[in-house]
Amino acid sequence: MKALRIVAACSAAFGLLAAAQPAQAVTYGELDGDGHPYVGLLIFDQGGGPAWRCTGTLLAPRVVLTAGHCTYGAEAARIWFEADVSDRDATGYPYSGGTSIEAIDILTHPDYVPGAFFLHDLGVVILSEPVAMDEYGMLPPLDVLDGLATQRGLQNQLFNPVGYGLQSVKPVYQADRIRYTGDVMMIGIKGTAGIPEGSSVLFSNGPGQKATGGTCFGDSGGPIFWYGTNTIVAVTSFGLNQNCKGTGGGYRIDQADDQALIYEVLRVVGEAFPD
Repeated sequence: MKALRIVAACSAAFGLLAAAQPAQAVTYGELDGDGHPYVGLLIFDQGGGPAWRCTGTLLAPRVVLTAGHCTYGAEAARIWFEADVSDRDATGYPYSGGTSIEAIDILTHPDYVPGAFFLHDLGVVILSEPVAMDEYGMLPPLDVLDGLATQRGLQNQLFNPVGYGLQSVKPVYQADRIRYTGDVMMIGIKGTAGIPEGSSVLFSNGPGQKATGGTCFGDSGGPIFWYGTNTIVAVTSFGLNQNCKGTGGGYRIDQADDQALIYEVLRVVGEAFPD
């Protein structure tokens, strides 16, 4: 499994899930349906064939935001935007063709290091053709999580992870290729388990109080939205145990270097955020 170090990355590797150690996104969640049609299921190839799956968000018609540990080392990629990608005959999953859209470029944060993926866990996929949507994912204001973390009532700060990851590991293994969403509470931005303060944000990962969801294998790169909006505060990055329970981690995209990279990609591709 790629990017497996101190904590577990959330991408799902074909044939390796039993031994993988990822994070959690939307265990205990609910079907997303048409809630976030700009969130898609990504497949990345290595060694000439499909190797792992992640989740990504359209920021513009041809630009998809995901995690760096998803894009790193990938030779090719494609994405599906159906809410349900479980029908292989209808969608062609996990191979090119069918209803997938191929990538023409795969980019990883220039400072990404596999041994410390949680520090620069940002990836971008450029599609071969535009995808028209009524709405796209949006970047947050710079440093917005710093302000939220210092507000009183932190336990009431809710966010929505969205992804195609596993719904359960134990006691029942459930790996539907269906887009789910949930509600998580922000725990803090101080880092944990060897992850330094700065680029990570921790969320509740499982039922309890107002939290109704969490992230898991395959949710990597998926958006964590500011509650009730299309503003992405982080991408799903890591988990702290193998069972997708407890605390989940996101890579913050409210940082200046990450947003500068994304805006540069949009400039090169010739796209801007839709009005």
